[in-house]
Amino acid sequence: MSRRFRGESQHKVDTKGRVSIPASFRRVLEAGDPNWKNGDNPELVIVYGDQRRNYLECYTMEAIEEVDAKIDRMPRGSMQRKALQRLFHGQSFPTTVDETGRLVLPAKLRNKIELNGEAFFIAAGDTFQIWKPETYETEEEAWQQELPDDVDPLSFLDGDMEV
Repeated sequence: MSRRFRGESQHKVDTKGRVSIPASFRRVLEAGDPNWKNGDNPELVIVYGDQRRNYLECYTMEAIEEVDAKIDRMPRGSMQRKALQRLFHGQSFPTTVDETGRLVLPAKLRNKIELNGEAFFIAAGDTFQIWKPETYETEEEAWQQELPDDVDPLSFLDGDMEV
């Protein structure tokens, strides 16, 4: 099993769309890029999706290859395969981390999630997400409201609980 992204942080986005990636996230990107060698810049894929997605999801090369393999096993021409191809192949942006540990986010991606001065990074296991901080706060608050007060999320690990 490959390394996992963990944690959250907030970073400035400059006028050219450059934003520093948390150092621990960069180590996971390196470990998840089969072509990476010391001194190289790791590759990743940013999936931005359609209007229903209000964040950018960043995949290691290993993680996106796993998704691609699942799509490849689906029947050609099926609605599910077409939808996933559109999301993961069409509505995505392959890129690399630059020499200083930053991502350069194109204007199209920044505009899609209304990202300007600050970016919020949050780990999601084998991916990480980039959010406009205010949007993340609103979404997190709404999600917390959905979770019953008497539910301990640790109970989900044993499969004892459904919400």
